[in-house]
Amino acid sequence: MNRLDVLAVGNLVRKSTEIIEAYSTSTLIRAGSVNIVVDTSDKEMSAAIRTSLRQVSVLPEDISIVVLTHMHRDHYGNNGLFKNAKIFVRKEECPEERNYFPVSKDKEIAPGVKLVHTPGHTEGSMSVFVEGERKYAVAGDAIPLEDNYRKMVPPALNYDAETAMESIKSIIEYAQVIIPGHGFPFMRDMSERCSR
Repeated sequence: MNRLDVLAVGNLVRKSTEIIEAYSTSTLIRAGSVNIVVDTSDKEMSAAIRTSLRQVSVLPEDISIVVLTHMHRDHYGNNGLFKNAKIFVRKEECPEERNYFPVSKDKEIAPGVKLVHTPGHTEGSMSVFVEGERKYAVAGDAIPLEDNYRKMVPPALNYDAETAMESIKSIIEYAQVIIPGHGFPFMRDMSERCSR
């Protein structure tokens, strides 16, 4: 069964519309023999990520895949920790560098672990849907904060609010547990419908 561990809990601090501090949540998915990190956060979170990996007996060199939900700096700052990893990024944002692999369509990268295009925050935003004890969505900034879900509002930074809302609805439709781009995992209210 697939297991998820939050390696570092992200944070997002704004003053009015200005972002004062931002670093993403970083998540480990253990899918059989495949170790996957979703978003490597900002450099400030390097020690937290290393400590969390040690606590679950996984070394940085044991990570075979890194998934970047999008290419904002606060989500990829620790890529260098994972020297053996292939880095998956949506084709709309994928740099032409060694170890970066463009993703052009939704795809399963391990049994029960699927990359899903969830644009709105950026054109190339994607989430990771995981079958485990529950259905999990590592949402990146498609759902940056739990408040975006609770209030049903798009990310404050988006290229298209309507597209962003469609992505939020698709994540809610799938997931029982949502790991936002910047914050702690939370349970979806199982009594609600996505039509709201």
